[in-house]
Amino acid sequence: MQSSTNYDDGLIACQDTELVIRRYYFPFGLAKRVRYDRIRSVRRYALTELRGKYRVWGSGNFTQWFNLDFRRHRKSVGLVLDLGGPMQPVITPVDADRFLEALAAHGVRG
Repeated sequence: MQSSTNYDDGLIACQDTELVIRRYYFPFGLAKRVRYDRIRSVRRYALTELRGKYRVWGSGNFTQWFNLDFRRHRKSVGLVLDLGGPMQPVITPVDADRFLEALAAHGVRG
C-alpha cells in the first residue's frame, strides 16, 4: 500500500524529495527529476485529439514536452507543470486525482 505522499504508476513517481518523470528525454528516454520546490504550479486540462491525446513523445508547439507514453490515448487528463522555464512538462498520470493529492502532500498546490 502506498502512502498518501507517494505515487508511482510506472511512468510518473512522487518520491520523498522529488518528482520523477520517466522516459522524458529524447532519444534515450532518460528520466527527468524535479524537486518539489521548483514546481510553481500545476494546471489540469482535458486531453483531446487536438490537445495531446495522441502525442506519444515530444512537442508539437515547442512550449510543452510530453514524456514517452504509449497509453496516453487511453487517458483523459493532462497536467502541465510550470517550472519557470520556456518548456513545460506535460504529464498524464494513470490516476490524476491521487497524483495531485501526493503533490499536495509534498507542498505543491495547483
